[in-house]
This record gives sequence, C-alpha cells and structure tokens, in this order.
Amino acid sequence: MKTSWRGTVLGSQIAEFLRRPGRSAATALSLTIAAAVVFGTVVVQQIIGATTAENFRGTAEATSLVVTAPDGSDGVVDGSVAELGRLPGVAEAVGQVRNGMPLGGSAVERWLRLSSDPGAGPLSQVRVREGVFPAGRGGVAVGEEAARRYRIAVGSTLVLLRPDADDAERTEEVRVRVSGVVRGEATDDREPTAYASGPELLRLLGVRGYERVDVRADAGTDLAALADRVRAALPGAEVRDADDVRAEETRQAVAAASDSLDLVSVFLVVAVGAAALVAASTFRIVFAQRQEQLALLRAVGAEPRRLRWALVVEGAAVGLVAGLAGVLAAGGAGLLAPPVAARLGHTLYLPGRFSLTGAALTVLGTSVLAVLAVLAPALTASRVSPLQALRAAALSGDGAALGRGRTVAGVVCALGAAVIAWQRVRGLPQPGDVGYDGFAALEQVVVSSILAFLALVAFGPLLVRPLLALVEIALRRAGAASRLASAGVGGAPRRAAGVSVVVALGVSLLGSALIGLASLDAYDRDRQAVATPFAFSVSGRDDGPLPTALVAGLRDERALTDVTGVRTAEAVDGPRSVSVTDLDLRTLRQGVRLAPVSGSLDRVKPGRVVVAAEHARTLGVEAGDSVTLRLGGQTLRLTVAAVLRGEGPYGADLFVTPADLTRAGVAAAPTMIVANVADDSSDGYARAERAVTSVVEDRTRGTERAVVQSARESGGGTEDLEAVGVTVNLMLCLTLAIAVVGVSVTASLTVVERRREFGLLRALGLSSGGVRRMVTLESALQGALGGALGLLLGLPYGWLAVRVVQPEAPFSVPWGGLAAVLAGLLLLTAASAALPALRASRTPPVAAITQAA
Repeated sequence: MKTSWRGTVLGSQIAEFLRRPGRSAATALSLTIAAAVVFGTVVVQQIIGATTAENFRGTAEATSLVVTAPDGSDGVVDGSVAELGRLPGVAEAVGQVRNGMPLGGSAVERWLRLSSDPGAGPLSQVRVREGVFPAGRGGVAVGEEAARRYRIAVGSTLVLLRPDADDAERTEEVRVRVSGVVRGEATDDREPTAYASGPELLRLLGVRGYERVDVRADAGTDLAALADRVRAALPGAEVRDADDVRAEETRQAVAAASDSLDLVSVFLVVAVGAAALVAASTFRIVFAQRQEQLALLRAVGAEPRRLRWALVVEGAAVGLVAGLAGVLAAGGAGLLAPPVAARLGHTLYLPGRFSLTGAALTVLGTSVLAVLAVLAPALTASRVSPLQALRAAALSGDGAALGRGRTVAGVVCALGAAVIAWQRVRGLPQPGDVGYDGFAALEQVVVSSILAFLALVAFGPLLVRPLLALVEIALRRAGAASRLASAGVGGAPRRAAGVSVVVALGVSLLGSALIGLASLDAYDRDRQAVATPFAFSVSGRDDGPLPTALVAGLRDERALTDVTGVRTAEAVDGPRSVSVTDLDLRTLRQGVRLAPVSGSLDRVKPGRVVVAAEHARTLGVEAGDSVTLRLGGQTLRLTVAAVLRGEGPYGADLFVTPADLTRAGVAAAPTMIVANVADDSSDGYARAERAVTSVVEDRTRGTERAVVQSARESGGGTEDLEAVGVTVNLMLCLTLAIAVVGVSVTASLTVVERRREFGLLRALGLSSGGVRRMVTLESALQGALGGALGLLLGLPYGWLAVRVVQPEAPFSVPWGGLAAVLAGLLLLTAASAALPALRASRTPPVAAITQAA
C-alpha cells in the first residue's frame, strides 16, 4: 500500500504549514523586513550610481584621445599641441590646464579656480550666459558660482595674486578683465572658476606647458593608428582612449557618491541580527503551539532526528519565501522611486537592471538566517515526550530556569565582557597621549558589548521577574487588566525575554549612538568655540600691527558689537617660545561657552594667566600653579587661573590681561581685532559681514595687509556630524522597527496559544475591553523591559566608547532624546498589539473552554 505524502514526517509538517499559513507568515515578517532593507540598500546604491553617472560631466564627449604629458616634464608646450593638431586624422587638439590663485583687492581671502577652455566648438565645456568669452590677452570669463559668490560683474577687473617665481613667500599682482559670465558644464567646475584660452592661462599662471591635451579625431579615423602617430610625435606621453577616461571619471564620481552608504552596510548587520532573534523567538512559539502534533508524531514512531530535519526544512522554506517577498518589495520600491522623486522636483535614474546577484544572495542569506534561527527551537521541539500527546500543548513550561549549557555560555560571555571592559577602563588615554590607537580600542569595546549582549540573551529569562517587581506596585493600583498583564509576562519569562532582548538591542545601540553623537557634537562645538570664540577676527597678513583707526571704524558700525583690539607677542618660557595675547575670553559670541579643564575664567585679573591645554601639558601645570615668562625684557611671574580644553583660540598659548602686556612693554597697536554681531539672525550676520568687509577694505585699501576670518566659514565638522548622526539613527531605528514587529508577531501568535486562558477570563467576568487592555499592556511591558535592559547596557558602553574615541570629549547624555525614544517605544509596542488584542477580546468563553488551546 502506497503511503500518502501526508503520512511522512516531512509531509505532515508541510500539511500543517499549508493548513495554517498565517503562522508562518507572521514568523517570516521580521525576515521579510530584513531582506527588504538589505536588498533595498543594493537598489539605492545602484540608483545613486546610475543617477550620478547620468548627471556626471567630465571629459568632453567629442574628445577621442587624451594625451597626458610625460612624467618629469614641464607639460606639453603650445608648439607640441599645434604639431598634434596637424597630424593626419586630427580635427582639433586643445591643451588643458587647471590651477588657481587667490584674488586680491579685498580684505577677505578668496580663491579662484582657473581652467582652460577653447570657448567654442565641440571640445568646449562652457556656455556663455552674459557678455563674451575672452578672445585676447588679459581677459577671463567667470563661472556663475564665482559671479554670485564674489559679486563679479562683466567689465570688472580682477587682481590675481600669482606666487613669485623667485620668492615663494611673495606674490605679484596680475590684473585681468572679466569679459563674460559662463556656465561650466563639467561636474567638477561647480566651485568659483574663471576660464580663458589655453595660451592665455599659461601666461597668467606663469607655467610652460599643459597637463594634458584633448584630441578630437576626424570622422572615420582609426583611433589605434592615430594613437601611434601621437606617441611618435610626443615620445613618453601617455595616450588613452577618451571613452576609457570618461568611464574612469564616472566610476570615481559614483564611488564618491556611494561612500555615504558604507556606514549603512555596517548597521545592516545589526538589523539582520535583530531579525534573527525575533525569528528564533517566533519559531519557538509556533513549534510550542504544535506541541501536541509533534508529540503524536513521536507516539507513532517518528524519530527526533526526522522531526528536527522536518522543522529545519520548514524554516528554510519560510526564509526562502520571506527573502523573495523582501526582494520584490525592495525592487518595487526602487521602480517607484524615480516617479515619486519627479513629483518632489528631483530627478533619479534607474540602472539598466537591478543586481540579480544581490537579489539571489539576499534570498539565500534570508533562508540561511531562518535555518539558523530555527535550529534551537527545532531541537527543543523534537525532544517532546510522547506522553505530552495526552495533554494540551501550551507554554506552561515556559519558566525562568536555565539549562546547564545556556548558563555556562552566559557566564563565559559575561566574564569575557567584564574583563575586556575593565582592561579598556584601566587603559583609557589621557588628552594628548601619543601613540594611542583609538580604533583598536573601539574594536575591543565593540567585542565587549557583543559579549555583554549575548550574556543578556542567555540570562534574559532570569531578569524578567525582578524587573517586573519594580513596577508591580503601580500595576496593582491600575486595575485587573494591568495585574493580569504583569502575570502574563512574568508567567512566560522566556517568551517575554525573547522579545525584550531584541528591543534592548535596538535601545542600547540607539542610546549609545545618541550619547556618542551628543558627546562628539559637544566636543566639536567646544573645539570650534576655542578656535573662533568671536564672530569675526581681523588680522594682518604678515602678523604685523593693524591701523589703530580700524578699531574705531569697526566700533562705529551698528551691526557689530564687542569690537576689541587684541595684542599678541612672543614670550620665552624656559627653552620654548610661546604666544601670549590679551584676548578677553569672557566676551564671546552668542551661544559660545568655553569650558576650562580646570580653574575658572572668572579668576582672570592682573597677575593671572589662562593656559591652553596643549601648552599646559608641556609645562606640566594646572590651575593654581605658577608660570614664569620673559617678555619684552621683563620677567612676569603669573598664576594659572584656568586651563582651556585643547588648543588655544587663534593659536595662542597664554592669555593675560592687557595690563600685564602693557607692563611688559608691548606696543599699544593691535595685531588682531575681534568683533561679534549685534543681531545673531541670518540677516544680522550678513549685515555684520558686509560692514566688516567694507570697513576693512576702506581702512586698509592699497596695503593688502588685513585678513578677515568669519566663524561661520571656520566651522566645518558640524554638518558632516549631523549627516552621520541621521544615517546612524535611521539604521538603528530599523532595528527598533524589527523589534516592534517581533512584539506584534509574538502577541498575535500567543493569542491563538492562549484562547482557553482568554475564554476563562471572559467566563470569570473580564470584559472584552479588559482582555484588549491586558494584551496591549503585555506588549507595552515587553517593550518597557527591553528599554530598561537596553539603557542598562547602552549607558556604560556609550560612556566607554566616547572615552576611547575622543578622550577630550565631554560625556553628554541627551536625556530628552532618550526619554523620547523610550516613550515612542512604549507607544509603538502597545500599538503593535492592537489587532492581536482585538482578536483576543472576541474569544467566545464557551468555545474557548470546550476547545483545546
């Protein structure tokens, strides 16, 4: 007699899978999200690459060959370019040179890029918008960005400061007339640029030859033969096909544009790990619900080995389906991206096709992930005793007791985490330590945190009831539903811990990231405050004295405030020469506060000195110690009032009062002038900037001695730090999203498992609303437990990571952000149980009592 496929162990499992696909779909949800995010990253990378490649403009499309000057030469001279242009098959040969010079005639230093261009024809990469392209000597056309940023108009004269060929410290003025405004079509010409013909630009720059020559061939010319003729005419030159050059330029542009996604790839591992934990938890619940079926299979002779194999195959099938669904979802979203972006005013381009290799690897990886997640639950389920077929399948055995293997693994991980963390704490660097490898130290912190989390996974069931005990007093007063919710979570600690540790993973990572970013942001702001504590500074180009009338002129401007002349002098401190200034560190721009490492700025008075931390370490002094200086023939003995963090403002080492500098015989003329804005708004800052530039240009006209530095232009790292922070937090929020999905799936699955429990509660008088509140509160409690565990793990490791990465960074905990994360987490986990709670509340008491769970 032929056995039906349902009669085999694997067939029985497949039949159960087909009979209740909802269970497997719920289990696969977290894996589907992980697969969608992984392949979504691949899709985004491809879209960014296709869009960058489509928009990138490098070597002109009409260029056939690119000739690079021989190594060690002065470039390709005009005569050689003309010779190349006369070769058979050459339609045009244009020399290319790119360089730059500072612009003179202004108190503010400005840099102008210089690029050669024929101005017309197929090899030209500029289009005239106003005026004409220069045809003769002494003329340039400026790009739109240069015209806008530097307020350059057609017909104006520019002064270029060319380095003196005989003395690198000196410059000579080169005057050129602006004949037109053009738009550069090359992508890398978006900065302020001026254009001129090749020969004219060589003259302006004072160089002999071109960096390269672009050759346009006649139609139908054999490029290989032409390249040989070019090599013969210009021995030693490198000749490349222009298509290869354009492809390389595009690859470099795409690689640069895609660098921002490298950080995302790191955090994908975290999201995938969270999905694996959720999947393992849900597989365990699903197998527990089928405990009676598994026991009956054991009773009729099924071997545990075959049961395990069948369950693993089922997990692989679920992973395969989840991977396919995730890839299709990510691919569909990618196809919708360009039209959605177009509606928002942006242009995106799709690649020729999405990566089939990436899709296949994503599906395969999801299936492998599912197999790994199902191994432990399958091993437990296959050990079901046949006697359990005589009683209902339930999770009543879900106690907090741990097996020997789990206990040993947890102890080993905890000890390993503690030992590594203690070594890092003992080896924390001091500011200024030389030879310290911060990256290696951070790697050790990461390893320790991973071991600590694995220990948390192992001991999670033991922590559920003690943590619940902390809130039981409040829950007792909140009604029957709250007390039942607490009992439900505490009565199944393994199930609660399985979900809570995933939430803890997200919270600890997000909390650590918020702490790290807040601390680094505080350090960056401190560093910028120390570097530029005033809105504007005016200094001499040669560090000489400034006209005294300049201070009065700036003080007359209503847009400015706190205008102060500052003197700087060189003093001798033992064998060292140090910079001493009378800059008042108590009058700073709005929003800036200098935080001394020791001492106080309020103690500054005659006879007191503030020392920059870098110099304080060299001297080995701190607040309260004495410093002896030789300055202007005088010996000053000063007491350290405070030690600043890092380097001193404007590069100074010591800060004293004006009286001390005067006592030492320092001249009264200022070497620097500082000023703040009267109105800190954007318009007020712009008015102040115009006022400073106008006054400085007027009072120093013709001398070229003054340079204006703006605090806004000096800051550089804040925007990058914010971009990194947004990327990191978005990826970590993905981990929280997977955790919330885990809470929802767990609640949904346990509704089926606990039908008898809900029915009994309804029979005993608990309303349907009470059942809904109980299930919702259980999910919220699981989220709260995860949040508490995450903070217990994230706060110390956040502190340690900040200390090993940047010892000088102040440890800053964004309590508001952490509170917002926890509050949002509670709301999300509670909301995730809405549908399961509704389903539980509809359980008929009679049907539930008469039906096995």
